[in-house]
Amino acid sequence: MVCMVSRTGRHLQKYSKGRRLVVGCIPYRYKNGDHDIYDDDYELIEVLVVSSQKGERMMFPKGGWELDESVEEAASRESLEEAGVLGHVQHGLGTWSYKSKSREIYHEGYMFPLLVTEQLDLWPEKNSRQRVWMTVEEAKKVCDASWMKEALDKLVDRLSESRKQEEDVSPYFLS
Repeated sequence: MVCMVSRTGRHLQKYSKGRRLVVGCIPYRYKNGDHDIYDDDYELIEVLVVSSQKGERMMFPKGGWELDESVEEAASRESLEEAGVLGHVQHGLGTWSYKSKSREIYHEGYMFPLLVTEQLDLWPEKNSRQRVWMTVEEAKKVCDASWMKEALDKLVDRLSESRKQEEDVSPYFLS
């Protein structure tokens, strides 16, 4: 069962050294279900970006990490609430310190890849956000947060490296 209401408020949010802990995902899928990715061949991957609640910016789903959940649970929840997707949260891409757009404070952001397995027609923030599947290059153009672009580069590098490793091993199993 999927919860159709977003969590609100910051009274249950985690902080570290005065910084709000923020968790996000880069939801991705392979075009045509093809898991083959080659060097610099970004066209085979699509990523999902969402609009801010005010609709002024595009970004990857992210939000506060709450006291009653693991970092992976928080990442999955944010992807469901903001983008309406479910999937497999994978090994973290890293941690970034970034300045809040609305206040003179810093947040600590954790980003994870989310291999999407299901896209919902109804989700908690459907009426306040737009979601758009796009290529990696398109996402780099519309996402203005440099730390999210860095996370996206790390994801693409990881997927490319994984593909190279598969190619290096597979000839031994084909003979």
